[in-house]
Amino acid sequence: MRGAVIHAPGDVRFETLDDPKILQPTDAIIRTAVTCACGSDLWSWRGAEPIGDAHPMGHEYVGFVEEVGAEVTSVRPGQFVVGSFATSDNSCANCRNGFQSNCLQREFMSTCQAEYVRIPNAQETLIATDEVPGEELWLGLLAVSDVMGTGWWAADAAEVKPGSTAVVVGDGAVGLCGVIAAKEMGAGRIIAMSRHESRPPPARPPRSRVAWPLPRMT
Repeated sequence: MRGAVIHAPGDVRFETLDDPKILQPTDAIIRTAVTCACGSDLWSWRGAEPIGDAHPMGHEYVGFVEEVGAEVTSVRPGQFVVGSFATSDNSCANCRNGFQSNCLQREFMSTCQAEYVRIPNAQETLIATDEVPGEELWLGLLAVSDVMGTGWWAADAAEVKPGSTAVVVGDGAVGLCGVIAAKEMGAGRIIAMSRHESRPPPARPPRSRVAWPLPRMT
């Protein structure tokens, strides 16, 4: 298969890689429909964090199930699925207490900018859609594999409730997903904080009041 490999800051190559295989009965193999570069991928690209040996990239993905391990019954080949950048078994003590991203069996995804991907803990990590969504929806579903979940978790951890005032620090992808999450949780007022004057305010969401202009972060 083909996949993206980072060798050094500013040096990412599209190379031929070994096809992934089922290694554990809890694994699945998916064929990616869409995948993307995350903001955290840019840390290595810019030289902000060490790269070490050349390695495949990517942890945001949606795709089609190709193969499942013997213990995976929640998804089947042919289904369209959304995954997560941090896999979980949803049964350990951390998962039972609502901290799936810190699952005791967690494996972080790191090879998703490729044609095929092995997904550990597939039983609880992969969520199948009712039917194959139209391609115009794939990019939106891709956000659910990382930034939407992160933004939602932030709003949940902040205990946003109907009528709350929510302050979201930062207006990048995760911050905007935090705005969406706060709105869906019923926040009466949402304040988004930004230090980027070039970013125009988004459309005012229904049922919420957004404070503009954005407060400056110092």
